[in-house]
This record gives sequence, structure tokens and C-alpha cells, in this order.
Amino acid sequence: MTRQEFIDLLERDGQSVYSFCRMLTGSREEAEELYQETMLMATERRRDISSADNPKSYLIAVSLGIHKNRRKKAARRQRIAPIGELTDELSAVIADQTDTPEETFLRHEMLELIRTETQKLPEHLRLPIYLYYTAQLSVEEIAVTIHIPKGTVKSRLHKARLIIKKKMEDYGYEER
Repeated sequence: MTRQEFIDLLERDGQSVYSFCRMLTGSREEAEELYQETMLMATERRRDISSADNPKSYLIAVSLGIHKNRRKKAARRQRIAPIGELTDELSAVIADQTDTPEETFLRHEMLELIRTETQKLPEHLRLPIYLYYTAQLSVEEIAVTIHIPKGTVKSRLHKARLIIKKKMEDYGYEER
């Protein structure tokens, strides 16, 4: 990948990669650190990145690998790092400008419940959900990113959605 293609990639997909880092880490400081480390590694390996393949997926796979390595180190040191939440961008997408204050409050409350329940999912279900909704990767891109078959991604997304749906029903929310 040429230098200009790499710059274009960062301008086009940098925010998505940062959002994914934010979701993984749960804190702005850790997300910035993970994002910088990801971009440093990508810069070092930019000649290995193919524009024909999906470079966004490559960047997310790099950040995921770095994050997993950090978690392994932390586990060895007996410190468990918290895993993040869905981004506030989801709130902006769902919220409508014409909502009343009550509707806005209820929507915010529902989003917090979804975030909480998503965080409780096992990692093998949580990662595809985050990659699909936060990083906006396709099923195929998720499969390549986390090295599992496409059917497994679909099944994990389905199972995670069902679990979250059931939890939301337990809280009294009904399907629209």
C-alpha cells in the first residue's frame, strides 16, 4: 500500500477503528493508547496491507490482536482489565431530534440496559456484536477478522441477539 493510500485509509476508516478500540477497552485513555499502537503497527506494516483486500478489517484485526495480548499479560499479572461498552454514537443514531424529554430519557435508559447486558455476554458472543454494530463490519469481514467461519459469526450474532432480547423482555421492554 502506498503512503497516500494509507493516509486515505486512515481518513476513511480511522474513526471506525477508534470506535472499535473504545468499545474494546471501555475507557478513552486505553482506547487512544490501543488506537495509537494499532496505527503504529499498521504504519510499520503498511507495505503488507493490500488495498484490494479489506484494509479496515486488517486494522481491526491488528487492534484486536493487540488487545488480546494485553489481556493475556494482565491475566498473568492477576489483574483483569474491564471490557468496554458500545459507543455513544449508537445513542445519536437511535435518538430522534423530535423526541420529548421523556422519550429521550427512556431511550437512554434502554441503551444503558443494552450496553450492560452486552457487556455480560461471553467474549465469543460479545466480539461479533461489537464488530457488527460498532465497527460496522459485514459478516464476512468479521469472519476474516476473528478467524472463524462465516456461519459461526451468523450463529453467534443470532445467539447474542436472542440473549439480549430475552433480558430486555425481562426488564419489561417489548419488541417493536
